[in-house]
Amino acid sequence: MSWAFLRDLLSGVNKYSTGIGRIWVAVVFIFRLLVYVAAAENIWKYEHDEFECNIKQPGCENVCFDHFFPVSHIRLWALQLILVSTPSLLVVFHVAYRENREKKHNQKLYKSPGEIDGGLLCTYLISLVLKAGFEIVFLILFYKLYNGFKIPHLVKCDVRPCPNTVDCYISKPTEKMIFLYFLVATSCLCIVLNLSELSYLICKYSVKCYLKRYTKKHRGSASDCHKSGTITSERKRSAGRARAINRAQAPRLSVRSQPHFPFRKCLVYSVFNGMA
Repeated sequence: MSWAFLRDLLSGVNKYSTGIGRIWVAVVFIFRLLVYVAAAENIWKYEHDEFECNIKQPGCENVCFDHFFPVSHIRLWALQLILVSTPSLLVVFHVAYRENREKKHNQKLYKSPGEIDGGLLCTYLISLVLKAGFEIVFLILFYKLYNGFKIPHLVKCDVRPCPNTVDCYISKPTEKMIFLYFLVATSCLCIVLNLSELSYLICKYSVKCYLKRYTKKHRGSASDCHKSGTITSERKRSAGRARAINRAQAPRLSVRSQPHFPFRKCLVYSVFNGMA
């Protein structure tokens, strides 16, 4: 099987990943893909031929092998690698869509087509959830199919057409178990990296959104205060002008009206004397 496509895919995703995402790509490429191609594939290569039972009943070995190993470890591992790496295609396709959209409109629509924001952020988060979900599903599948993560030296089979309970021996059980533990450890590490990156991105953009709203609100309140201060000063100046105009237009008592006061006093005095 050629893994060149998966290698190119992982190297392409590396350009649009965060720091944690680049660590995940390195773990998948070095500790899983290279280990699979260089070592694990050869260990399980002749597992069916090397599976032996202490009976020569035709079909008994095949039935027992299928009973204990319904899916080969190495093929299930290969399927896991493919499915775990596939969600990264969502990010690559989204970036390609952005680039194609800019070429179509012949203008700059994004700060950078590969920058994680907006719709690309949602796509990236979905890919992380899918990758972590596939890892967990395959770990459960490994555990259920093989009754744990151990490979025994000897299994007892009583499935027909075996005439009785027979002993069957698995080749290289210790070596296979070491690689199986390595598989489980790298899968758990990838799950931790995916969940860490998911939490990091959610916290980062939540804080960024909060600060953006807070800054916008603060600027709005500052402008309102500036407007209210301007209105108050304008009112004070208007009130000052009105007082100045009122003082200028206040009626003054003329000199000609002053002699009338003694006349009025004499008139009141004469009226009171008449009443007396």
